[in-house]
Amino acid sequence: MFVAASTRCFSDRPFDEACQQLTDLEYDRVELWLSEGSGHLQPAETAQDPERFAARFRELTRMTPIAINIDGDFELSTLIGLSKVAKLLRITQITIPASPVGTPFNTEIDRLREFLSIANQDGVRLSLKTETGRLTEDPHTAVELCQSVNGLGLTLDPSYYICGPSRGKSYDQVYPYVYHTQLRDTTSEQLQVQVGLGEVEYNRLINQLRREDYNLALSVEMIPEHSRDTDRALEMRKMRMLLDSLL
Repeated sequence: MFVAASTRCFSDRPFDEACQQLTDLEYDRVELWLSEGSGHLQPAETAQDPERFAARFRELTRMTPIAINIDGDFELSTLIGLSKVAKLLRITQITIPASPVGTPFNTEIDRLREFLSIANQDGVRLSLKTETGRLTEDPHTAVELCQSVNGLGLTLDPSYYICGPSRGKSYDQVYPYVYHTQLRDTTSEQLQVQVGLGEVEYNRLINQLRREDYNLALSVEMIPEHSRDTDRALEMRKMRMLLDSLL
């Protein structure tokens, strides 16, 4: 396993500035966060010209890209383009959101099978983020989706199981399906708190992943809206040092 950081940590800033901030904080692996509602990276625009974006990224930073995270709904053509971006940058992991709670299960299965076939054509693994408000907010449903779509995995964000509708319940059943992780400290009442003041059991989480032979990223994903700008760099350093110490 290795430590990485998501550009979402600085998604309130331009993408190039976010990359520089992560480099200054001594992160050498990066997850690319894309959202249509942000001024950071927008999925549709990035997908329009994969070669151009890949060249821009290589000029911008020496960090190794390890994953792409698409936040929010997107078109099929966008996934096609972003899979090409991933292939060009030698990224093997794309995270997408599950459909909203209330979506018929079979409808979601059909959608995910189509998406997975696109990603697999470019040698990219596809996973669903475990997230409140989406079908994956319930760990049992998250597992059922993976079992119904052969090759689909999960991006485990334990914050939403600690602070969401499944709070207080075990989510151990998701570990065999984890392709990627996104981490911050959390309590049952607050999605993001200062590192060390939350309820995320990092040592147990890492041990559970090791049991499943997981050897991929522990990606730090701080949410700017839940942190003060003056504290963010310190919290990012603390999280990197904590995870490094456990590895």
